[in-house]
Amino acid sequence: MTEIWETASPRETWQLGYELGKRASAGQVYCLDGDLGVGKTVFAQGFAAGLDIAEPVNSPTFTILQQYMDGRLPLYHFDVYRIGDVEEMEEIGYEDCFYGEGVCLIEWSRQVAEILPETAVRVFIEKDVEKGFDYRRITVETE
Repeated sequence: MTEIWETASPRETWQLGYELGKRASAGQVYCLDGDLGVGKTVFAQGFAAGLDIAEPVNSPTFTILQQYMDGRLPLYHFDVYRIGDVEEMEEIGYEDCFYGEGVCLIEWSRQVAEILPETAVRVFIEKDVEKGFDYRRITVETE
């Protein structure tokens, strides 16, 4: 199933992330893709809030994985932009995260497409400056 939302501000993008976080369940993997500066981290912050995570959420670009354990479910937040090889994901122990009791959110998931579960929820964020600086088109694909 494909759902498409349009947001007109970072707050609305955050809110959509929040709503999806509220719906998230254990064992789900969310793949988050879009160009640099499109709002992936804003979406991720809302998603974490939807999981009742109170601590600040930032993109884990240099650490690859940030874990948040204080919500209603653990959140494993990956940023694989700088991954050179899928073997780096194995070193991190991604399988424990993908197939555990938490929820995974993977920014730049296309970098590791070959290891993603078929059941992953795919979220793609696009800008269209002709519709406004803060306009975003957000496509969510589920099985």
